[in-house]
Amino acid sequence: MSLSPRSLKRNQSLQEQAYQALKTAILSGELAPGQRLVEVQLAKQLQVSRTPIREAMQLLQHENLIANDVNDTLCVATISVTDAAQLYDCRIALEQLSVAEACRNATKAQLKELEKMVEEAEKLVMSKPSPLTSFRLLDLDYRFHRLLAKSSGNSWLVSLLDRVFDKMQLLRIQTTKNNPEVLEIRTEHRQIYEPVRERNSQAAAKAVREHLIASKERVIKEVEQLQQDTKAAQ
Repeated sequence: MSLSPRSLKRNQSLQEQAYQALKTAILSGELAPGQRLVEVQLAKQLQVSRTPIREAMQLLQHENLIANDVNDTLCVATISVTDAAQLYDCRIALEQLSVAEACRNATKAQLKELEKMVEEAEKLVMSKPSPLTSFRLLDLDYRFHRLLAKSSGNSWLVSLLDRVFDKMQLLRIQTTKNNPEVLEIRTEHRQIYEPVRERNSQAAAKAVREHLIASKERVIKEVEQLQQDTKAAQ
């Protein structure tokens, strides 16, 4: 998979635009986990010099979205079993606070939007499976959890979770590519939403914890299988 050719606007910072273009390509799966990144090729595809590409890649390395492989070549980061477990542990801790505060601070409009996301996910799961369906479910899952965080009224919590969510997106791309069913949000999101709607912080925290623990188990099992498949193919 390669980055689609595109032209950046000359009246804006080329480094910032290159950074946003590369980050979007990574988090959407257009640039796949483990894919080698070559400055010359990326500069040609984005129609800029190598300098803004190099600067953008340095920022993405700092965010752990780009890493060096065993040959010391820059590539899109991949998530290990240890990484996956630790990311989920961070989410479990942060999102229990997120939903508890959402129970206290969520507006009626935010609750309505959460309900719409739950209903949309339920409809998607019942539809014919396809790569587009999986992508839309991933997007819904992200938006649902981020809106819960935003509903808490704690901007620092949102900022912390955004960093975790970016890494989680890489993990989701890795795992759902081979097994779309690893993402279960049809019933679990409703089980979180209903106590938030009822302003029951203890029940909401319990529901999000159970949801993330179940997701952690499914995803780690999938990452382990992917690692076994990779070793077998070598």
